[in-house]
Amino acid sequence: MIHTHGLTRRFRVKGGTVDAVRGLDLDIEAGSVVAFLGPNGAGKTTSLRMLATLLPPTAGTATVAGHDVTADPAGVRRRIGYLGQGNSAGTGFRVVDELVTQGRAHGLRRAESRVRAERLLDALDLEGSARRTVGTLSGGQRRRLDIAMALVHEPDLLFLDEPTAGLDPHSRADIRQHVLRLHKELGTTIVFTTHYLEEADLWAERVLVVDHGRVIADDSPERLKADLAGDLITFTTAEPADTGPAAARARALRAVRDVTVDDREVRVRARDGDVRLPELLRDLDAAGIRVHSTRLARPTLDDVFLALTGRTLPEGTDAGIPTTAHRGA
Repeated sequence: MIHTHGLTRRFRVKGGTVDAVRGLDLDIEAGSVVAFLGPNGAGKTTSLRMLATLLPPTAGTATVAGHDVTADPAGVRRRIGYLGQGNSAGTGFRVVDELVTQGRAHGLRRAESRVRAERLLDALDLEGSARRTVGTLSGGQRRRLDIAMALVHEPDLLFLDEPTAGLDPHSRADIRQHVLRLHKELGTTIVFTTHYLEEADLWAERVLVVDHGRVIADDSPERLKADLAGDLITFTTAEPADTGPAAARARALRAVRDVTVDDREVRVRARDGDVRLPELLRDLDAAGIRVHSTRLARPTLDDVFLALTGRTLPEGTDAGIPTTAHRGA
């Protein structure tokens, strides 16, 4: 569905240039759900805007749904739906009319456009709001309407740029449920950007971790967490651990990646923590080390980002990229 090679976007700024996206090489299969995850300024939105033909690449190539983004942008646009960070519908118009008009803009006959509009209103729980004006909808309802407008022409590929930004947790969960159900029913390929860790974890089959314009990791959420972060085992001892054998025993454990000690607390980062924890407790007991408490925590995608970059995801921002051309990227 998507193939890119060396895709690059460079912005001119005062005093020089900024590479917002640096040599993106990407292959995305039809029917998949893929997340671009990274901090604001990482290059996520710029990547989507190039793939959707809204920004020309500075260098490199991209083929989307069988069409070259530079040589045949109209061919790309016929095959995709795009949801940007702003709202799509006019506030003074009725919901159903905006959907029908959107279908007509994509070349559908009025009758077919109305049928699809009613089908999407039902699928996205908006049927009761069909004759309300857009400006009277809640934030979550407007975002569902935006998704409906991006789907009315039944695209093969749907781009979602920060689809739940600014919504409350309930509305975000609601959007996720609807999008994934539509994906399952229609088989639409979905590519979305987010800086919400749990959103990438719950929505995506594949996560591209982006930082400073580059993809720094690419795999399923579970593999990224297992391979790059690992489980966190924490235990406390009766005696200070930094002067006794407890830390040494922890470091001798199989599949250990990192051990840190803070007085009586030892934190062990290891793969397959549910297997390693009983081994560690048996070894500590055999060494006569009394353990007061233990905890096992599964890794998050924030742990992955920390392992890759040395900082947590919310802290990472880039400076100097023009916000007017690259808002929220």
